[in-house]
Amino acid sequence: MSDTIIRKRKTKGKLRWAVVGLVALATIINYIDRQTLSVLWPTEIAPELFPDMDADGHKSLYATISIVFVFAYAFGQAIFGKIFDWVGTRLGFVLSIFFWSLATIAHAFARGVTSFAIARAVLGVAEAGNWPGAAKANAEWFPINERAFAQGIFNSGAAIGGIISIPLIGLLALVMHWQMIFILVGILGLLWLIPWLIIVKAPPKYHSWITDDERDYILSGQPNEDLNEDGNIDGGYNPNTAELLSRRQSWGVIVASAAIDPIWWLFIVWIPTYLFEVHGFNMKDLVAFGFIPYIGAMFGAWFGGLLAQNRIDSGWTVNKTRKFTITLGCLIMLPCLLALSVAATPGLALTLMFLILFGFQTAIGNVQTLPSDFYGGKTVGTLSGFAGMAAKLAGAVIIALVPIMTVGGNYFSIFILGAVMSLAAIAAVWLLCGHIAPLKPQESRFPKWLRVSIAGTGILLFAILIYSLITYYIGTIS
Repeated sequence: MSDTIIRKRKTKGKLRWAVVGLVALATIINYIDRQTLSVLWPTEIAPELFPDMDADGHKSLYATISIVFVFAYAFGQAIFGKIFDWVGTRLGFVLSIFFWSLATIAHAFARGVTSFAIARAVLGVAEAGNWPGAAKANAEWFPINERAFAQGIFNSGAAIGGIISIPLIGLLALVMHWQMIFILVGILGLLWLIPWLIIVKAPPKYHSWITDDERDYILSGQPNEDLNEDGNIDGGYNPNTAELLSRRQSWGVIVASAAIDPIWWLFIVWIPTYLFEVHGFNMKDLVAFGFIPYIGAMFGAWFGGLLAQNRIDSGWTVNKTRKFTITLGCLIMLPCLLALSVAATPGLALTLMFLILFGFQTAIGNVQTLPSDFYGGKTVGTLSGFAGMAAKLAGAVIIALVPIMTVGGNYFSIFILGAVMSLAAIAAVWLLCGHIAPLKPQESRFPKWLRVSIAGTGILLFAILIYSLITYYIGTIS
């Protein structure tokens, strides 16, 4: 399907919304699990395990552990992108959430940087499956006009997880030891497996609970078809990995993700520390106000999805809709990041963070639908995984730079960097992605060996850059 107008159709059956609800719930659990350490580290874990270190030392250790997590998360995205394309949505989520729940529980038994880093590494690899899995579930269960809204529901799970996790973990910290908190949140993920295995027992084409109307609505509104009738949407353009990485549009998705996603990581990793360090918060203050930025993220996820769905239903092309919504989200972030760099009061800082995360979620849901806009169903997970890997590696750089760029509690330069990255995301979508529509095979002007070499060299140089930055960072704190 090219840039045809997709009209909204009334349909009976809501099974697809039950599926998206379960994935959103998994995302909520995902963020509660990962945020537990960020909430507990400054006042509970670090003072107990490292009593001889000051706040800057605790911040450096936390950054090191967080970098390990993000690196593992980055490579886990590429791994799980392939896994989801191989084993399907249902089993892929089972593998992902089962192992990340066990890794969360393992945090309770960590006693130093090494043991925390190991637990975070396993958590990062396993949690990474949530996002390529969500993209694949979106492509499998929703017609193209509903995908941005469905992705917004997925992404609102991250925001809701942030809203819930900070006050929840903070309150639990007032009444129980941090080790028990990790065990409790780990059990949540294991319980999620029960409804998932019961409800998501087959793709929409073969699911016994789905109505004929809903099945027809889903399948007729997808740009690709199930050509070999194996239950996976595989029509359209499904190139191999080398050919995928030779296409400019693929790199547009990858670069846009790597530019915008670190802004999210900057806040989800460092919000508690920033509020403790710059605005003098204590744990009770964090419980009372620390969730406010995530409310903006939740509204942004819904707004970005509904805006895209409304524009497509009103006659806009997918190309115009994606570019408009992504650009709008980035332009909301830009002035707010600049203002946050000089925010003097906690009220102003929380308001600006609310708007920044609103703008981020407005844009990111549409960025994450780009793989399914360009490629067939058997390639969506792979490109989503590569884009996620690049995004998380860039996020690791941001995390590594924070202790270096915020010595003495001055966060000015790191927020300016975030503003620059929002502009880079806009440039990637407009210049590299080009016209957003399903791609077709094309004769390359370059032989396959050269395309593979170029793609491999690019990945290697990017990895060397990341390694150099992290090595420099470790050298500054050792």
